[in-house]
Amino acid sequence: MAKKKLLLLAHKLLSAMLSLLFNNGGRNNSNKQQPPLSNQAAAAPPPSPPGDGGPSRHPVVHRGVLPPAPAPAPARRATLVVDVDAALLRSGGDDLFPYFMLVALEAGGFLRGLALLLLYPLLRLVVGLRGAAGVRAMAAWLMEDVAAEAFDALRAAVAAGEAVCVTAMPRVMVEGFLREYLGVEAVVAPEMKVLWGFYTGLMEDADHKVAVATAMAAEEGKEVVGFAGSPEFLQHPLARCCKEIFLVSSDDEKRRWRPLPRDKYPKPMVFHDGRLAFRPTAADTLAMFAWLPFGAALGAARLVVALAVPYRYSTPLLAATGMSWRLKGGRPALPSGGRGQLFVCNHRTLIDPVYVSVALDRQVRAVSYSLSRLSELISPIGRTVRLTRDRSSDGAVMARLLDRGDLVVVCPEGTTCREPYLLRFSPLFAELSDDVVPVGIAVETSMFYATTAGGLKCFDPLYYMVNPRMCYTVQFLDKVDTSPVRSGASPSTDMANLVQRKMGNALGYGCTMLTRKDKYLMLAGNDGIVRSTDEKTAAAAGCGAATAGKKKDKSTEKKN
Repeated sequence: MAKKKLLLLAHKLLSAMLSLLFNNGGRNNSNKQQPPLSNQAAAAPPPSPPGDGGPSRHPVVHRGVLPPAPAPAPARRATLVVDVDAALLRSGGDDLFPYFMLVALEAGGFLRGLALLLLYPLLRLVVGLRGAAGVRAMAAWLMEDVAAEAFDALRAAVAAGEAVCVTAMPRVMVEGFLREYLGVEAVVAPEMKVLWGFYTGLMEDADHKVAVATAMAAEEGKEVVGFAGSPEFLQHPLARCCKEIFLVSSDDEKRRWRPLPRDKYPKPMVFHDGRLAFRPTAADTLAMFAWLPFGAALGAARLVVALAVPYRYSTPLLAATGMSWRLKGGRPALPSGGRGQLFVCNHRTLIDPVYVSVALDRQVRAVSYSLSRLSELISPIGRTVRLTRDRSSDGAVMARLLDRGDLVVVCPEGTTCREPYLLRFSPLFAELSDDVVPVGIAVETSMFYATTAGGLKCFDPLYYMVNPRMCYTVQFLDKVDTSPVRSGASPSTDMANLVQRKMGNALGYGCTMLTRKDKYLMLAGNDGIVRSTDEKTAAAAGCGAATAGKKKDKSTEKKN
């Protein structure tokens, strides 16, 4: 028996390793469409008499069906009690490990993640994961794990009345997501104990939350319906408030549930942080730790090849190691003399200009607002020209480069965005040249993201190099005539919006009015500007006051 278990574990580890090595889409593959759920499942309603005018202690249980959409308010007051872990999420209540691993890795680092992985067998044997268990990194993964069928039922309940969510995950991990993205009224979850300002990982039941939610659900005139994915929900105190409970506990039914399409998200998921580009199940996390020593050696070898070997030879060598790129469409005609050419590209990672240079097979000059010394040292295209965020001086610097005949690459978004959206384009580029070449950039990684807002940005290129497989896609678009801006016939902002729309259409990305400052205020609590030592002290107070006193939410604002 022990030998059989070891063989099974080895098989799972090999499968996870192969998945990470050859899956070039990372977490984006989780959005594949699946057959829709059939609503013809048989119901088994064993009616029980209600109590003395209060909530029924023996609700009618319908098995294998979703709750029907309630009548719109104020036709009736309805409350839907949802079992988040086993009913709302497609993974089910027995697979909460990835969310705890996300927090351990993103908030605590690799050592804490390794400790959790080593303790995982003990947790499974002793207490399971329903009661055990980077919050910023979780929202994107939670949204991708939401079942479309369960989401429709929950949103209908929120529109007609209210929803109360029940979960075994710590409240601090999920409450913000459930309230902000799904609009639930109350969250019943265990509290995580705090010692000296740090979360200990020890849990305590939220009895007061249960009492408040029970009182809310039991108000006179309300029709309370439960939606669960496990029979364990029937033992929860809130289950006694329900008149009916819809129990979808069949694994076969859940496997047919579809992931929630991105266009149905209550609000666009534009920003999220964290390094992991895969869902860290126990097997995939074990595969990651097994890969890291080989990945570090392979990353060093890739870096040596990129720095020492010419493009025409390094490209096939790096592609053989899994570090590939592709050119979509053709190359633009380059100026043979005189003034240089300005390339405007969206910003996915710090090494975007490198792949523009590789695609052109020409050296380019990249301009950037901030770059670490380490990133400059390992750059194969030479020293990056630093900008100061002063409009006149930055414009003069780029104009001198163009007058000298250089090929200049600029990213007018001002910061990276890893989701399929484009941030607002700064219009300065439209004032520097009579024409620009828009460049669409797409990046696929299988294990790590090469961007961060709250972490150490100097490690971004190294995380990219360590991936088992990754691919850059470069697409040169038709030149855009920007001479009307230089002649004063057109505003530079309109030209920037035009270039953004052309690039968004080519890439299939949404165009937003969000900026670098919005991103960093949301993810890191600062304005994203790297200041010199002399400026930091003076700016600290102002930055803190702006973050505390001004909360922006322009995620859904689109350009006309």
